Amino acid sequence: MASEDRKHSGQDCLSAQSSEKAFNALALIGVFDSGVGGLSILDEALRQLPEHNYIYLADSANAPYGEKSSAWIAQRSLALCQFLASEGCDAIVVACNTATAEAIKDIRGKLDIPIIGVEPGIKPAAMQTQNGIVGVLATEATLKSDKFNALLATLPVNGQFIKQAGAGLVPLIEAGKADSEDTLELLAKHLEPIQDAGADTLVLGCTHYPFLRKAIRKLLGDSITLIDTSDAVVRQLKRQLESQVKSLPADKHGFVHLISSKDKATLLRMSQELMSSDLQLHSVTAAQLPGECQ
Repeated sequence: MASEDRKHSGQDCLSAQSSEKAFNALALIGVFDSGVGGLSILDEALRQLPEHNYIYLADSANAPYGEKSSAWIAQRSLALCQFLASEGCDAIVVACNTATAEAIKDIRGKLDIPIIGVEPGIKPAAMQTQNGIVGVLATEATLKSDKFNALLATLPVNGQFIKQAGAGLVPLIEAGKADSEDTLELLAKHLEPIQDAGADTLVLGCTHYPFLRKAIRKLLGDSITLIDTSDAVVRQLKRQLESQVKSLPADKHGFVHLISSKDKATLLRMSQELMSSDLQLHSVTAAQLPGECQ
């Protein structure tokens, strides 16, 4: 059952709260993204770890991050993670490839709770490709980031990576148009270089892009392997929690609190439309991001 209200602590979102307390049996996990893309991570987290409690923070008022400056992304990402820490989160998933690339080092340096990031799955793609040609669909900021290119440099030189920025795709997904003809047309243009190169594997290098699976299959067919790192990210979160959290009853379902910097009702509706998890098993609430954090 969903509602749209929850009381906030009122603490300043720009101040980090140190977490010296031991983990309780129940963890409060923050999941942060520039918009609704991180719902793909939250969906997987609810599948693997349904017993914990979650705060999902969508900065949709500022999406997409991929077109903003590195300095802006780093400052904004840190501020929002500090807000999640002030809300009592025991761990935070930075469920945005761009924010991970530009800000996660600084976030980890400022907060003393586990911070799990996401990055394009080019390593598993390099292992799974049969013909050595891999397409990487990601934001411009991710593809240009030092973190991504350092990761790319660690891979075998005989592999061919076709990098393609998915400009314009995130706003369409944010607008609830993942399955629209406009999205299909734009996606076809972005995938054309990857298809022309003969790639047999495609890395979904933005957490928004798993919501384009249906459209990608329509354009490229079933033979291409799609690499989505949601499962690996949540397994890393699980490892972090297992070292600090007591075991919980398997049949328990925690709450999910959604926070939007744009429109809480839209975020609530899109979570119901995009996620495969049965949200009726959880107590789901929604709220606006406090004004001092906007």
